[in-house]
Amino acid sequence: MLVPAFVLGPEPRHGRLRMEVEDSGGVVLTAYHSSARAQQLGAPRTPAGHPGSRKSIPRCRRINRMISNESLHSPACNRSNSQASVDSSSMEDFWREIESIKENSMGRQEEQMPAEVKPVDEGELEAEWLQDVGLSTLISGDEEEDGKALLSTLTRTQAAAVKKRYNTYTQTMRKKNKQSVRDVRDIFGVSKSPSVLETIPDIPVHSNGSASPGRPVQNSVRDDDYLEKNIPPEAEELSFEVSYSEMVTDAPKRNKFKKSDFKKEDYVLTKFIVQKTRFGLTEAGDLSAEDMKKIRHLSLIELTAFFDAFGIPLKRNKTEKVKGRDNGIFGVSLTVLLDNDRKKDPGVKVPLVLQKFFEKVEESGLESEGIFRLSGCTAKVKQYREELDAKFNADKFKWDKMCHREAAVMLKAFFRELPTSLFPVEYIPAFITLMERGPHIKVQFQALHLMVMALPDANRDTAQALMTFFNKVIANESKNRMSIWNISTVMAPNLFFSRSKHSDYEELLLANTAAHIIRLMLKYQKILWKVPSFLITQVRRMNEATMLLKKQLPSVKKLLRRKTIEREVASPKISKVLQKSPSSRRMSDVPEGVIRVHAPLLSKVSMAIQLNSQTKAKDILAKFQYENSHGSSECIKIQNQRLYEIGGNIGQHCLDLDAYILDVYHVNPHAEWVIKPQSSF
Repeated sequence: MLVPAFVLGPEPRHGRLRMEVEDSGGVVLTAYHSSARAQQLGAPRTPAGHPGSRKSIPRCRRINRMISNESLHSPACNRSNSQASVDSSSMEDFWREIESIKENSMGRQEEQMPAEVKPVDEGELEAEWLQDVGLSTLISGDEEEDGKALLSTLTRTQAAAVKKRYNTYTQTMRKKNKQSVRDVRDIFGVSKSPSVLETIPDIPVHSNGSASPGRPVQNSVRDDDYLEKNIPPEAEELSFEVSYSEMVTDAPKRNKFKKSDFKKEDYVLTKFIVQKTRFGLTEAGDLSAEDMKKIRHLSLIELTAFFDAFGIPLKRNKTEKVKGRDNGIFGVSLTVLLDNDRKKDPGVKVPLVLQKFFEKVEESGLESEGIFRLSGCTAKVKQYREELDAKFNADKFKWDKMCHREAAVMLKAFFRELPTSLFPVEYIPAFITLMERGPHIKVQFQALHLMVMALPDANRDTAQALMTFFNKVIANESKNRMSIWNISTVMAPNLFFSRSKHSDYEELLLANTAAHIIRLMLKYQKILWKVPSFLITQVRRMNEATMLLKKQLPSVKKLLRRKTIEREVASPKISKVLQKSPSSRRMSDVPEGVIRVHAPLLSKVSMAIQLNSQTKAKDILAKFQYENSHGSSECIKIQNQRLYEIGGNIGQHCLDLDAYILDVYHVNPHAEWVIKPQSSF
C-alpha cells in the first residue's frame, strides 16, 4: 500500500503528526504528538466564528486515520524520498479543498456533466497515441513527408516504443479483420525495397540523440558555462544533451532501481545544476510554433520510451470529455480564451483574465495569511463570476472592487472548471508506479520534464506563468503561511482533476502524487521549461529530412520570408530591408565563418560579422549596440533585442546570450541571422 513516507519517532498509540519544513521546502514528519500539543505546534488555526473558519469534515478524519494507522506499522520495505511526506493537517487542507470544490460545483453539475465514455480496446488507445505523436500516417497508410522524417530521427529506445505501440495496434486490427495493415518492418525500412529515407544524408548522431562529439559542435564545459555558478558540493549536474530514455536503459539495473536510505537530508530536494553547452540553453518560447509541435511529438515518444525502460506502461485510458463553453470565462478552454484575447493582444500566451487574477493577489494578498486556503465571501464570489462571464471580454468589468481573497478563490475555480485539467491526470498512475519504485529524484525530474514538454502550447505557457506566480507567494511564506507544500496540497485537486468517481484510497494516491508533482514543478520551475538539447537536435534532423523528402533546397529566401519575418514583424521598414537583402545568394558568396546579421528595427540594419570560436550572441548584440549608440533611444531598443537563427534546419530559434555562434553556424550553415524583440507572456 502506497502512503506518504514517514520518519517515526516515539510511538504513542494515538495522536497527530508534527511537520518540520526545511528551508528548501523539504518536509520531514518527525514524531507523534497529542492532539492538544499538535494544536500548539501546527500553524495558527483560524478561530471559530471567523469568516475563514470551516466545519470539520468527517471524510477528512477518515483519511487521516487511514494514514496514521498505516504509519503505526513498520514499513514492509524502504520508502523513497520521492514520496513527499504529509501530515494529517496537510491532508485536511486537501480534503477541505475537495469538499469546497464539490459544494461550489453543485449548481453547475448539469453544465459540466462528462460525456459518456465508451469502453475502448487497447488497439484504439494505441491508435490515438500514434496520432498524438504525429504518426497518423501509420494508421491511414498515406504517404507524408513529416511522418517519414520523424521516423528517421528516432533514437533506439524511441523507435522501440513506436514499434511496440504499432504492433499492438496492428494485432488488434487483424483480430477485428477491419483492415489490412502494413508490417512494422516495412515502416522501419527492413523491407527488400530500399527505403526513401536511406537517401537522406545522416548527421552523425549517437543512439542517445545527442550530436556526435566528432563534429565541432560543443566544447568541454567550463565552470562559467553553467546555468548556476559556484556549484555546491551537495548539488548534482543535470545534462540535457543525452536522451533520458537511453540514459535509463544503459544504466545498470542496480542503479536504475536504487533506493535511498532514510536520512534527514534525503527529504531536501536535490539541487540541480544544468550544464550549459556551446549552444546555450533554450526556453520553450524560443522556438517557432512549428518546431515546438515537433518537440511535443518527440517528447511524448520519449516519455513513453522512458517509462518502458522501467517496465511501466504509460496507459492513457480514455478520459471523460466535457464540452467547454464557447463564451465567457469559466468553463471555457484555454485555446478559446486565447483566441478571444489575441483579438486585443496578438502576442498574448496566457489568458488575460488569469493575468488579472495574478495582479490582484500580488497587489495586496502576497502577505495575507492562508491566502489560498480561505474560501472568501460566497455571495461576492458568485457575483464576480457572473460579471466576469458577462463583461470581461467587453472590458467592462470593474477590477478595483475585487479583493485579493476573491481573486484567489476564482483563480482556483478557473483551473478546476477547465474542460480538461491543466495537467494530464491520465499519466498519474504511471507516476505513482514510478515513485513506488523509489528512483532518485533526478529520474522523477526527467519524467516530469518530458511531460511538461509534451503539453499543448496553451497549457505549457499557462503552467509556467502559474508556477512563477506561486513562487512569489511562497517567497512570502513567513507572513502568509503558504509553504511550497501548502500550495502543492491545496492546488493539487484543482490542477490534476478527474470527474470520474474514485475511492478514498484512490483519491489519497492521486492527492499525494499530484501534490508531489506540483512541488517538483515549483522547486525546479527555472529549468523545467528549458527544452532538452537532444530534442532540438532531433528537430533539426526532422526539418532536414522533410526538406529533402519534398525535394526542397534550404532556400533562405523562402524560409526567411514565409516562415518568420513577413508574418511576425509587419513593418514597411522591415519589408524594404528584406527586398534589398541578398537572401537568395549562394553560400559561396560569403566567406566561410562570416555571417550577415539583419536588425530591421534599428538604424544600423545590417552588418557582416566575422565569427571566431569565442564569438557569442551577446557579442554580436554589443556590436550593434555600439553602432546604434548615437541616440539614447536606440541604446534602449537594443536592450530588448535578441539574436535569432532563422531558416535552414530550424524554423526560428532565439539564441541564448551565451551561445557560441560559430558552433550554431556549423550545424545550420543555411540560416539567416536576425536581431528582433524577444517574445514574452
